[in-house]
Amino acid sequence: MRGRGADADVLPVGRIPVLDVFPVAEEGRFPAKAVVGESVPIRATVIREGHDALGATAVLLRPDGSMHSSARMIDIAPGLDRYEARLVPDTEGEWSFRVEGWSDPYGTWAHDAAIKVEAGIDVELMLTEGTLVLERAVRRTGDDAMPERDARVLVDAVAALRDTSRPPLARLAAALSWQVRQVLARWPLRDMVTASRTYPLVVHRKLALSGSWYEMFPRSHGATFDEATQRWTSGTLRTAANQLPRIAAMGFDVVYLTPIHPIGTTYRKGRNNALTALPGDPGSPYAIGSPDGGHDSIEPSLGTFDDFDAFVARARSLGMEVALDVALQASPDHPWVKEHPEWFTTRADGSIAYAENPPKKYQDIYPLNFDNDPEGIYAEIRRVLQVWIDHGVTAFRVDNPHTKPLSFWQRLLADVHAAHPEIIFLSEAFTRPAMMLTLAKIGFHQSYTYFTWRNTKAELEEYLARVGGDEAPWLRPSFWPTTHDILPPYLQHGGVAGFAVRAVLAATGSPTWGVYSGYELAESVPRPGVEEQIDNEKYEFRPRDWSRADDLGIALLIGRLNEIRRAHPALQQLQNVRVHPTTDDALVCFSRHLDAAHSPTGRPDTVVVVVNIDPHGVREGSVHLDLSTFGLPVDRAVVAHDVLSGESYTWSDEVYVRLDPMVHVAHVVYLEHTPGAR
Repeated sequence: MRGRGADADVLPVGRIPVLDVFPVAEEGRFPAKAVVGESVPIRATVIREGHDALGATAVLLRPDGSMHSSARMIDIAPGLDRYEARLVPDTEGEWSFRVEGWSDPYGTWAHDAAIKVEAGIDVELMLTEGTLVLERAVRRTGDDAMPERDARVLVDAVAALRDTSRPPLARLAAALSWQVRQVLARWPLRDMVTASRTYPLVVHRKLALSGSWYEMFPRSHGATFDEATQRWTSGTLRTAANQLPRIAAMGFDVVYLTPIHPIGTTYRKGRNNALTALPGDPGSPYAIGSPDGGHDSIEPSLGTFDDFDAFVARARSLGMEVALDVALQASPDHPWVKEHPEWFTTRADGSIAYAENPPKKYQDIYPLNFDNDPEGIYAEIRRVLQVWIDHGVTAFRVDNPHTKPLSFWQRLLADVHAAHPEIIFLSEAFTRPAMMLTLAKIGFHQSYTYFTWRNTKAELEEYLARVGGDEAPWLRPSFWPTTHDILPPYLQHGGVAGFAVRAVLAATGSPTWGVYSGYELAESVPRPGVEEQIDNEKYEFRPRDWSRADDLGIALLIGRLNEIRRAHPALQQLQNVRVHPTTDDALVCFSRHLDAAHSPTGRPDTVVVVVNIDPHGVREGSVHLDLSTFGLPVDRAVVAHDVLSGESYTWSDEVYVRLDPMVHVAHVVYLEHTPGAR
């Protein structure tokens, strides 16, 4: 069928129209994302003419196109015809899904019969029609055939409908019983089935959605200062590896290394971003490239590829993976500058343009110009990534991807995914929301977020709902309280309790979170006038006294949070967050819930988090929970285990809490489900 304008193709709506399918971006141009074991919400608007009942089914298809599973969708917005079901893929690959709308003859009959028989209208006719509907349901064969046990329930209901010795209302009640409805919910009788388009769903490994990252500058670990010569000696990959057991003990999944490549000397930055470096200043590792090599080389003071391989092997032996920074820029000393000057921008005076973000200037960095030789640059970057993949890197944190062409990233990420689907890319794009979301849609697995600057109750509640909402099938948030570039005001003034608050929020507010080395020490002194630490590690060596971490308790808290995350599958999901009202403007409450049908343990998992975001004062108030949404009884209290403190309580829909930041900044509570609970 043709539309009236510009020869546009118009797809027929079908007999039972299925509209506004979710998760779908640009009519399927960008696949939705999931990971193995993720409970994926599928939604659609399903309508029909008249008053007859309808139903909807979500169908999940394996990479080979065969049906993996299906689920009847429930009406999540009565009156708006919006339906939802959740399905769980169990392997990686290029999956797909669709939604089927259908006429529900049993639902139509049940509605009409309940009214007419009660009113004495067409009584025998209605009971006879019910008999025919149930007999149809029982007679189905093949894939639609129901088990003998379920079929017996319907056969008994047919017998009751035909038993004229019983009162009509009793006969009707047998056909409308809870048992009959449950059988037909599992094995619905579907007429006029109308399918939506089939939409793509790419399924990654679990670490693409859920994991904990620890950032470190290898050169600081093991660095020493000679008082006599006033010179530093850099730490190495070997000395940095000595920190891996400590990091693993805190439960981290990924060790992320800032650039480890040779650092240029031309316009090298000094301490605290000084324009002139003093003798011995190591320079920024983001000023990549020297006569010793470029992005495919290792800074000689850090060691060799043998040392790097040993670092990776040690991390793996401790259950951790290694991520490496990808910063697509060059120092003036990078081999690319001599070998490929066309890869950069030449200004009118013949000089190569350095990086600028006016009024900021980065004279030690030349940005790449992707328009002059896009194929040459692409081939080189793809080669460089392969070097590190071959040496065991399984994740890349990409510096400022929003300053490079999206077409470049889309091609590169697809290429790497095709050859190495295990590789994960984290986007460091603190930029406009539309750009962040588009980077996610074209292939980045994870993204830094604005969580770092969300501090008030209203801000946090809105942001938690947003990142777990309609953007979640594409933009997987990674919550970082700080980075090597960012020390937000909240942590400048919040003390140790502030660091604890933000750790709890990050670790439970998102399936993926990370900390920058030194978080355990609550490093909070800013460089005057900017939101970054004084004596920034990006420009100097910064060895630390890790024994102080035990006294502060942040390392112990981080370790416990990561332990809790691993124990509770609800905290490993994104699209299951619910914000709950509280009576105090410094108490933030949210929950994550998995029902038994979608939990990998086969048991429901409900975690409720209550945080006092005031790091300076005791806060108390009430939290309102609708326990029924978790499949829990509302007529009696439930056992609540605080998995952070080890204490247990009895909670109901209204809970009084009191949190002293000097003792506990938060409750992280597991609600106990009785056997058989949803």
